[in-house]
Parts: sequence; C-alpha cells; structure tokens
Amino acid sequence: MLLGYARVSTKDQNLDLQLDALDLHGCKRFFTDTVSGAKTARPGLDEILKEARQKDVIVIWKLDRLGRSLKHLVELVAELNQRDIGLRSLNDPIDTTTAQGRLVFNIFASLAEFEREIIRERTNAGLAAARARGRVGGRKPGLSEDAQRKARIAASYYEEGMPVNQIAKDLDISKATLYKYLRCRRVEIGKYVKHKS
Repeated sequence: MLLGYARVSTKDQNLDLQLDALDLHGCKRFFTDTVSGAKTARPGLDEILKEARQKDVIVIWKLDRLGRSLKHLVELVAELNQRDIGLRSLNDPIDTTTAQGRLVFNIFASLAEFEREIIRERTNAGLAAARARGRVGGRKPGLSEDAQRKARIAASYYEEGMPVNQIAKDLDISKATLYKYLRCRRVEIGKYVKHKS
C-alpha cells in the first residue's frame, strides 16, 4: 500500500499541494504534520511509522518534508529498510524500492558520514594544535574570582553553623553549588553540629 506523508512548518502554510500530488500518485492513506522540521515531536510521522507494514511504501513530496537532518533521514531509511518498507520522494531521485533509488540514498548516507568524519578530524586537529601551543581545551580548572569569594563566605557561614538553605539564599546559589564551594575550601561537611539543612 502507498502511504502519503505531508508536512508544513506553520499553520499559515497549506498542505493541499503536497496532498494533491500524493493523491495523484495513488496514495490510499494520508498522514500530516504542521510543525517545524527541527521539532522532534511529529505525531503524523510517528503514526505513519507505526501503521506502515511490510512491503508498504511511504511517499513524500520532498525529502525535507520527512527528516530533521540528513542524519535523521539516514536513520529513518535504515529503520524502514529493516522493516521492508519503501520510501519514495516525488521530487527527489529517491525510491528505495528500486536499485537506483537505494544507490542514491546510500550516496547521501555516505556523504553524511563523510561530513561527520571531516568535522571530527578538524576538531581533533584543532585540539592537537592548541595543545602543541600549550593551551588545553575546556574550562579552566578551579573557581572564578567571584566564585572563590562566595566560597570563602560560604565556608565562614557554614563553620558558624548557619543553615545551608540560608547560606545558599544569601549568596544566590544552589545547594549543590554551595556544597561544591565547601569542598573546594576543604570544609568537612557535616562536622558542625549546629548546622541545619
């Protein structure tokens, strides 16, 4: 069975063009979404993936109507292939029910993997070059000057027996941050019996 999937990004846009084309192509059922392509939650897509059965073909107007990214498309097509479900795009040379369509899609998938590898190599080369010049990536170890000041105050208050909730409120920090500051100041947590949470 041919199952049609159509998506527009906003309520101002119209699904009619896509639905008419899918109808002319012979789709028997239609699933739609009105949501940005970047959004993860797409009820129509979830429903068509749930309803599709072996040997069915999902038909779309264009590839960009289906996947959030090339990576997402590759993952979707891999899932469909495992379930023996085809994918056909009316305006792209993609039809995974044919050898040529599978070849084109595999080229897309290879390009996506190649792009990821290039990004990974550039990142690693940049980090290696920075290390060679004595720079290390990531945050500088330790606390900022403001955090060090708050840590000194927090340690003092804590040792005086002020409750942690009050210290955190006075310093405008979370309790987790307060405990981190106390550890940085090497304050033994729980030592001060007057202290109350």
